[in-house]
Amino acid sequence: MYSVPLRTSPADPGLVDVQDLDTRGEPLATPRRTRWPDAVLGPVPAPPGPPAPTTRWVWDDTNLWYPAALAAGRRVERGHDLRLSRAILRHSTLTAGTALAQAPRDAWDEMVPVPTAPVPGLERPDALFDLGDRRAVSPPDPGAELRRQLEAVATSSGPGRLRLLLAAESAGALVAAEMSHAGLPWREDLHDAMLSGVLGPRPPLGLRPARLEALAEQVRTALDAPALNPDSAPELLKVLEYAGVGVKSTRKWDLERVDHPVVAPLLEYKKLSRLLTANGWNWLDTWVRGGRFRPEYVVGGVVTGRWAANGGGALQLPHQVRSAVVADPGWKLVVADAAQLEPRVLAGLSGDLVMAEAGRGGDMYQGIVDAGAVETRAQAKIGMLGAMYGGTTGESGLMLPRLAKAFPRALELVEQAARAGERGEIVTTRLGRSSPPPGSGWEETQGSAYDESASSDAQSRARSQTRAWGRFTRNFVVQGTAAEWALCWMASLRGRLAAMPQAQVPGRAPAPFTEQPHMVFFLHDEIIVHAPAELAEHVADEIRAAGTEAGKLLFGDFPVDFPLTVAIVDDYSRAK
Repeated sequence: MYSVPLRTSPADPGLVDVQDLDTRGEPLATPRRTRWPDAVLGPVPAPPGPPAPTTRWVWDDTNLWYPAALAAGRRVERGHDLRLSRAILRHSTLTAGTALAQAPRDAWDEMVPVPTAPVPGLERPDALFDLGDRRAVSPPDPGAELRRQLEAVATSSGPGRLRLLLAAESAGALVAAEMSHAGLPWREDLHDAMLSGVLGPRPPLGLRPARLEALAEQVRTALDAPALNPDSAPELLKVLEYAGVGVKSTRKWDLERVDHPVVAPLLEYKKLSRLLTANGWNWLDTWVRGGRFRPEYVVGGVVTGRWAANGGGALQLPHQVRSAVVADPGWKLVVADAAQLEPRVLAGLSGDLVMAEAGRGGDMYQGIVDAGAVETRAQAKIGMLGAMYGGTTGESGLMLPRLAKAFPRALELVEQAARAGERGEIVTTRLGRSSPPPGSGWEETQGSAYDESASSDAQSRARSQTRAWGRFTRNFVVQGTAAEWALCWMASLRGRLAAMPQAQVPGRAPAPFTEQPHMVFFLHDEIIVHAPAELAEHVADEIRAAGTEAGKLLFGDFPVDFPLTVAIVDDYSRAK
């Protein structure tokens, strides 16, 4: 059964009509009026008789509705995000012949993602509806859109694949909202102590920390430029040139090739300046509230289906700050990451049994060496990355013929994807997410490059553009399918965690996660679960089981392994 919440009146935005629909999206009865989020019931004792059907909540955007339910301590078991699903179904090659794919663009195509993180005011559940222009205007009739989507899936060339993809994508939206609600445990005092130890005490606003200012002075002295602002790249490059330091940029690899007294203090300055900018005191003030880091995830924010982050640097927490990520008293962090995810996905996608066997139960790169394809693990890694990302020169180019001989089906799959991209064609992941077309600029460049009047430069630009798009499609099928595996992993784990016992020692996360293991961080192929200490080993087992299930969902009985490295730690820095 589906349930669709519909706002009734701007005068009372917390009042909603809930329309219950059958599995075809047809109304079961007249809408029932209730308050949001009271419509989302928490766990209740099961009544006598047969179990009630599981409700799948259907809404225009998970982040327009779910945060208010979470703020009230309510958890949704299943959801269907119409915005995310529309984006997939509109562009998938599996739905190309459906009415939805061929229909003119409408308001559903214009929806934009909204932040996952709670915003000030959500202490009052109905404050979600007071956010003004921060929230997109909802398109009309979610029920009708659900029926269009169900029809598109049913009449597609891969209904089973698409059903799994839409369920996983929508589950990912629930997970993202829950992680932002629960927050990643963060010790502000430890973060501040780390910054003070590396940079010096926190300075007044507008001034550099003591360590940075001392390094800036060393740079000025080495360049005989007392007024230099080392934070200004154009000014710094000009002074470097005037001082006879032969570099074309201020990048690390350019500076390291130069023998000059300025290099050491300048490199150290740049490193510490990045820390201050990315995760300094301003970041701490902005992003950590109540002992929790709450990033704004953007589900499907990359065309391959990978997530993005709307500020906060959630997808690139440096090792220096990870010691501030500390579990609550009586709790643990269970940190898991998938080893060599993309090469394993490639083996499953291509059905390459030899390559799958190389990754059986351990290090795939070492398995490639043991299979006789190359001599060293480094060669195996460089070669596989070259195959998946289009590295045809240097050492990776030298490894490709050897890998193609050892694993012909795997290498042929990425080569075919690259050739399709070079022809301007669309490629599709395992479950049905399709790449965008190259666009009108690409077509114009290609179309005019081989006219009789075309210059050699125009032809060279066209060839370069063609190769670049081929590299994109080559990687799209692998990275996109890896993102699908990760979504299935999280969806499976989410259900498993919800079924686990409650904690003996409550944590500091808000309800409904105060006494329940819950995911708090995700990065492409890595998950952190915040778990009661007595359940940590059980959680680790469930993480592994969810990874195995994700592999089965995508590749059935094909024998490709997805081994996970799992660590149970008190703080994140100890996981690796």
